[in-house]
Amino acid sequence: METIEKIRESGNLLIMEGLLDLLHDTSFPEIKKSILNLFSELKNEKSVTLLISAITNEKYKEEQKELVACCWQNGLNYTEYLSVFIELVIHESFLTAFEAFTVIENMYGNIPDEVINQEIIKIEKSLLNTNEEKAYLLKGLLTIIREIPEEQEFLD
Repeated sequence: METIEKIRESGNLLIMEGLLDLLHDTSFPEIKKSILNLFSELKNEKSVTLLISAITNEKYKEEQKELVACCWQNGLNYTEYLSVFIELVIHESFLTAFEAFTVIENMYGNIPDEVINQEIIKIEKSLLNTNEEKAYLLKGLLTIIREIPEEQEFLD
């Protein structure tokens, strides 16, 4: 726990891979919670690719929902990975899909129209073959991805 706290203070990205393995391997809930808290407070944009890599890695499937939640909690820019989060909404459990939906809902940045149009087609196709819960999220995405702001918006 002390080591995790020191990493939180220093922000050492080189150690994050080890923390992911510890998150996966430990059976101690307080250690898992502490690591997830650290990931939810990251402020270094370089950590985005590491989190995306973990989220899409089958090894961390058990931690996927929590890692996705860290993405919207830390407020970093995941716009480049819009398609990853849409795939999560489409293919993963409702709880993971909801967390991915929240990441998209909080996205900001300039996304090319071609990418938006591709994702809309993907969402519309998946609407034909999904349950009611997922359909609700997917219909919401059709509106949200058309209105992603270019700059991060802060609410007072």
